[in-house]
Amino acid sequence: MAEINAEHATVPLDDVDRSIIAELTKDGRMSVTQVAENVHISRAHAYTRITRLTGEGVLTKFTALVDPIKAGFKSSAYVTLKVRQHSWRELREQLRAIPEVYHIALVGGDFDVILLVRAIDNVDLRRVIFDQLQSMPGVLDTQTFLVFEDMDTR
Repeated sequence: MAEINAEHATVPLDDVDRSIIAELTKDGRMSVTQVAENVHISRAHAYTRITRLTGEGVLTKFTALVDPIKAGFKSSAYVTLKVRQHSWRELREQLRAIPEVYHIALVGGDFDVILLVRAIDNVDLRRVIFDQLQSMPGVLDTQTFLVFEDMDTR
């Protein structure tokens, strides 16, 4: 029988957990008191649940969503990478080190990796793609999809 990787093991969630997650996804700064009120549970129960969800790695971090245009990132693109077989582990650490790379996903299909890249303008975007991404050992090919408009769904 195959061993389950504890890091990726599913955590059982009930409706209360899902409601808490939905509330914190809408507003990560929401107070425990407000979460409790919205979910219709006591503050102590909400605190215990949030602590458990955080401890079990379901809630991994609380963060702010930034409007990229207002923050000065006027050019965004999804960049797909085809990579040399067995180069993913080294490549992902190099990708994490690029400040303009906001999201990294290993995927299946016609390409291996998809990135969300945000830059101050098209000149900066070109620099990231041509000078950094395409020059990485292990990157065989890139394709760039410019983002014309961002819409947050959460």
